[in-house]
Amino acid sequence: MNAYDKRGRGDATETPLRHHMGQGRLHGALAHRLGVDILRGVYRQGQTLPNEMDSSSTLEISRSAYREAIRILAAKGMVESRPKTGTRVTARTRWNILDPEVLGWMFETEPSEKFILDLFELRLITEPTAAAFAAQRRQPEHIEAMDHALIVMAQQTLATEAGRQADLDFHDALMQASGNEALASLSSSIGAAVAWSTRYKQRMAALDRDPVPDHRAVFEAIARGDEGDARWTMESLVRLALRDTQRSMQKLG
Repeated sequence: MNAYDKRGRGDATETPLRHHMGQGRLHGALAHRLGVDILRGVYRQGQTLPNEMDSSSTLEISRSAYREAIRILAAKGMVESRPKTGTRVTARTRWNILDPEVLGWMFETEPSEKFILDLFELRLITEPTAAAFAAQRRQPEHIEAMDHALIVMAQQTLATEAGRQADLDFHDALMQASGNEALASLSSSIGAAVAWSTRYKQRMAALDRDPVPDHRAVFEAIARGDEGDARWTMESLVRLALRDTQRSMQKLG
């Protein structure tokens, strides 16, 4: 349970958000709370959210902060506001699931096995291709960034925040090295998928395999310009990560 949400799944009790942060961050905290509740099913498709006046009074926040929170959710496709009918939860098919913030919220709600597998399918579609392009197009700064990230990962391990950040830095540098603007634009979404699946695996069962050698194999293929090997090693990396995740889910079950 997070610091902003003192409710259980069915408990309607609210905790004033102002007790946790300054007024300038309240809209983000409220967007987080409502977003997680929508993903949990507390508010379902077509259901109207609490209105501006009631929420402002209950949560002890300004009406402008509430409106800004709703704008954040609307930008992510999760709600829509209409005159006289209020703000309603939209169909899941309209949600921007690849928004890094939405992915973060998703992993606070114990995402379904299907959703996790969907993320790995996305990675299998995009990352091997990005690695192959990177082998052709990488620049010295990309090689340096990936190499540094690997050093930090090896030293700190994925059990630490520094190690996990280095993992994200590695994947980001690889996506940028692809030289494909459309692929590179997916970097934050891929990074969020990597980050939250890693946290998920660690929470459910301690990682018992060192993933650094897999990353190092990808790096070396890219560094020597071997397009085919870069594609194969990245696909292998993702499939091994998927296997680790499935094992974690089996232990949980």
